[in-house]
Amino acid sequence: MEKTFLIEALVKIVLLIGGLMTAAAYLVLLERWMAAWVQDRLGPNRVGIPLTKVRMFGLGQPLADGLKFILKEEITPHQVDRVVYTAAPIVILATALAAFAAIPFGSVLPQDSGIPGVTEQIQLVVAPQFDVGLIYVFALGSIAVYGVLLGGWASNSKYSFLGGLRSSAQLIAYELPMGLGILGVVLFSGSLRLESIIGQQAVSGVWNVLWQPLGFVVFVVAAFAESARLPFDLPEAEQELVGGYHTEYAGMRLLMYLIAEFLHMVTASFLIVILFFGGWHLWWLTGAGNEVTWLTAIARVLVLMVKTLLVILFFMLARWSWPRFRFDQLMNLSWKVMLPLGLVNLVAVAVLAEFGRPEIAGVNRWICIAAMWGFAIAVWVVAGLAAPLATDNRPRRDLMNPQRALSP
Repeated sequence: MEKTFLIEALVKIVLLIGGLMTAAAYLVLLERWMAAWVQDRLGPNRVGIPLTKVRMFGLGQPLADGLKFILKEEITPHQVDRVVYTAAPIVILATALAAFAAIPFGSVLPQDSGIPGVTEQIQLVVAPQFDVGLIYVFALGSIAVYGVLLGGWASNSKYSFLGGLRSSAQLIAYELPMGLGILGVVLFSGSLRLESIIGQQAVSGVWNVLWQPLGFVVFVVAAFAESARLPFDLPEAEQELVGGYHTEYAGMRLLMYLIAEFLHMVTASFLIVILFFGGWHLWWLTGAGNEVTWLTAIARVLVLMVKTLLVILFFMLARWSWPRFRFDQLMNLSWKVMLPLGLVNLVAVAVLAEFGRPEIAGVNRWICIAAMWGFAIAVWVVAGLAAPLATDNRPRRDLMNPQRALSP
């Protein structure tokens, strides 16, 4: 039995890592296509199948990019701390990959799956029965920031160092609103297991985004900031810091940073789908129980992947549509807007969970949902009206000439 479990776990790990690395490579191509579409220009369309003249819409571009990084000269600046400089990208990539051990990529396979030695249902997650999966994912997300900080510190460069400082301040600031957004979901579902959170939404038939629109907005904004995606990519703002914390990196070490960046976006997309959009659940298609057929199991995997891809496309569209925040605006948004909204949402969800459980059915359920949306809209309106009052309108000073004030 233990041997079968070990083989099952190894197969899941190999499939997961292989799928994630391939997905990261082709998500880069997808993002370049998205950028070309938004900017009304041609994207990568030249590199096709190797050793042939077939271009195939540039589908060979990720392979060419990977070979470029592999064959690129590994330059190590003389001023760096070599041990920490090399360890930093390994830390961030390892934590980005390890986080997926608790993230389900489907539901379960049927009990009669036909796999030799397997007599029970196979759960489509590397670490099944992980009762604190949500805490595990966010603990690894917090550890990943050390890869950024160590890279910025070990590079011994002012641009990298400033990128590391920005990252630490940004991630600490937005972890709090993100935690409040998660607490509302945990309070509603009564579990820290991601599979149980999906199951609660499937059984009730109502996704958490309908119950908690305010918490959804708080979580999505914090997820953008935690994954350092535009308009929150201040740690690696090219116009100011050349490349930020990885300015001094090249070759495979830079590739590890870039892959980890995309994996963080994929992780955030999976969590948004699982926590707020029902995970693998889709009405009249995937069912709600654990008694599944092969058709149902495959449908659940496809539904989860399609939902996640749509969220990733939203991440990419936002990158090429929104301007970057100033750093003071970024911090004000966290401490003065997102944190209070997260607290308000948590209180509202606690009241709803106490007096109107999500298991309620019929007209009362939709009355509760309408009340939560009305409450969320009222809070958004009040926050929008109060935002100008919280803005610092004092004139900023030119650092090169302190006597001259700059326009705000």
